[in-house]
Amino acid sequence: MSALSATAAAASGTLAAWLPRSLLDPRDLRLPAANADGLVAVRLSWQAGQITNILALDAEALRGGKPGAGLPLAITPPVEPHAHLDKAFTAAAFPNRQGTMAAAMEANQREFAERSAERVLERGERALQRAWRHGLRAIRSHIDSAGPAGEASWEALLQLRQRWRERLELQLVALAPLGHWSTSAGQALARRVAAAGGLLGGVLGPPFRQSAGDPEALCRLLELAEGLGLGVDLHVDESDTNPGRGLALVSAAVLQRRLALPITCSHASSLGLLRGSRLARQAERMAMAGLTVVALPSTNLWLLGGRAEGTPLLRPLAPVVALQRAGVLVAVGGDNVQDPWFPGGDFDPLALIGLTAVAFHLLPWQRQGLALHTTAAARLLNLAWDGVLRPGSPADLLVLGVSDWQGLLAGPPQRRVLRQGIWLDPPLSEAPAALLSRCR
Repeated sequence: MSALSATAAAASGTLAAWLPRSLLDPRDLRLPAANADGLVAVRLSWQAGQITNILALDAEALRGGKPGAGLPLAITPPVEPHAHLDKAFTAAAFPNRQGTMAAAMEANQREFAERSAERVLERGERALQRAWRHGLRAIRSHIDSAGPAGEASWEALLQLRQRWRERLELQLVALAPLGHWSTSAGQALARRVAAAGGLLGGVLGPPFRQSAGDPEALCRLLELAEGLGLGVDLHVDESDTNPGRGLALVSAAVLQRRLALPITCSHASSLGLLRGSRLARQAERMAMAGLTVVALPSTNLWLLGGRAEGTPLLRPLAPVVALQRAGVLVAVGGDNVQDPWFPGGDFDPLALIGLTAVAFHLLPWQRQGLALHTTAAARLLNLAWDGVLRPGSPADLLVLGVSDWQGLLAGPPQRRVLRQGIWLDPPLSEAPAALLSRCR
């Protein structure tokens, strides 16, 4: 038993907070309907690392007549469905001052040539510490995986996955050019990935040029994954040209071969340039194929749309709402953190929730807006816990130093993190807000 689990076994506590109704068991009829902000005032109790009871509270009495006062806002811990831990925090040493995809690729290749297991271990540990303290509970990370530097990266992140297994679930995707999986080296790598419980990844579209061999290379990758029983997570259509070309290829390959394997299409940026019936038809085919999508606004807003005329007029982003309406499972990820592909970010899910509201007009008090970071993201990663609180679920919470969504959207607030019924100390902020004094 780990130290955290041993401490959790003896821990118990209670908390009064505002919780989104979408993150509470919909079958619990004791709880009232949500207010206009999608929230319910509840008192949570936990013991031995699990929720034992959830009771509705008289919100009006608690607020003392002051809307939004009295209780902190809380959510279940968010999930990061797309990161790059192997290259995080490399922007200072390998900058992309032009802010273009070509410059990002060139800087990435220079960094990759100097990469070592020790450097990836240091960057990865720093990233996971930030993610853990910010409140994330699971991360899927893509890893540049071809060649000796790729092998070193894999070994480093496998070590980190083992080191962090009691605190944060880490899923690993082997990222390589699409054609690599048709080679003997690619097939050997796929077997190592299978032995490690990872996923296969590839790139369909920029930064690589369109090729007549793309459909065959894609089919070989999918057949390889199916034979090994692996999931697939592709970088698809990260571009502002050829709208949805890669996604059409993936949908056709899956439907024609009746493949039964989980396939995530990350980015899907150029799909957002389609309109009306063309977009609806393609989204429906993606739903029929069982594809899932991870939208990545920070990197795509930064790199795509062109800079020749100054501020980009095109903002290619995955059409999240249209995909949701078609029945496609969608999550939003942070993607690159302080590397050549994006110079900002800090593994903070609350900052990403704020960006989602601006980029996609999906607000956290809307069920479909919050799900992108919580329940839908958990389903996409096939996590054991769906992120909904009910008796018996993990006593895991992210408790904020604000009492409403406006406080969250004003800027990432102070927070306390509850894991297995234990408060993580110290919090990221040295001066927690008064609302967080309830977290004991």
